[in-house]
Amino acid sequence: MQAEVHLPPDLLCVVLGPTASGKTELAVALAHQIDGEIISVDSRQVYRDMHIGTGKDLAAYRDILYHLIDICNPGERYHLSRFQADFQQAYRDILARGRQPIACGGTGLYIHSLLQHQPYIDVPLDLVLRETWQQASKEELLRQLDIYQIPANFHVDRTSHKRLIRAIEVLEYLKQDPGYATKEHRHYPHIIFGINPPVEDRRKKISQRLKKRIDQGLVDEVESLLAKGLTHDALQYYGLEYKYVSLFLLGQIDRETFFKRLETEIHRYAKRQMTFFRKMEKDGLKIHWLQAETTSERLKEMLQTLQLEKNI
Repeated sequence: MQAEVHLPPDLLCVVLGPTASGKTELAVALAHQIDGEIISVDSRQVYRDMHIGTGKDLAAYRDILYHLIDICNPGERYHLSRFQADFQQAYRDILARGRQPIACGGTGLYIHSLLQHQPYIDVPLDLVLRETWQQASKEELLRQLDIYQIPANFHVDRTSHKRLIRAIEVLEYLKQDPGYATKEHRHYPHIIFGINPPVEDRRKKISQRLKKRIDQGLVDEVESLLAKGLTHDALQYYGLEYKYVSLFLLGQIDRETFFKRLETEIHRYAKRQMTFFRKMEKDGLKIHWLQAETTSERLKEMLQTLQLEKNI
């Protein structure tokens, strides 16, 4: 039975949290209550044939329609601007069917880009430019910056070599497209719900899930991708599970080291996710952090919040 929650038809409900926190299960439960469809906000689940390593549990969606999963081939480089366009199309399609859009995921950069205008964040990478300036000194990079007319709303981070190169990359792009920063940004009326399990619970679930993925055939999945023509370099680009299975298959690490290093990296990744979500709050985005520990109780908390919020 659906709850009596009357939402604005274009309201985007966002469910975010670190890896292994139960986001998908919660989003599915919410979708059943508010007649919703789910838009995945995960930078790796877009790839076909990458199921176990990305935690793509399609059975968890049951009868709920989902979007932005399995939409491109392994080896492609999915990027922020493409995500924004794909998300907007999915959002419009959901509204056209009279359903409620629910964004669910842990890729903070993608979520942030939907909810708060950051005009320069999706300027594409320029690998040639990066290679050109990679060996330059910091002083040379600072001199290069002096030749550009820097927009008033573009903050140049001068704290590191990497960020100076990114600034040059952005400014070079603006020379080719000077109207870029003033292009229309799609605004999504939204409410954000966050899951933040206790650190020890989070670590335990991450470790349990990693063991399960290995038992399910994570290594076999990577071998299958290699057999289809994906290179080890391409696999390592996707990071975490794919990077460390690749190193294991190349013989650069043994099985025990593979597990321990990957486990450590996933724990670090979850910590970085939470750091990014806190940054979103500092930037002015309100996140309703759920206090309950089970999916059913979290759902009740979400529905109560939706009923009480008057400014969404």
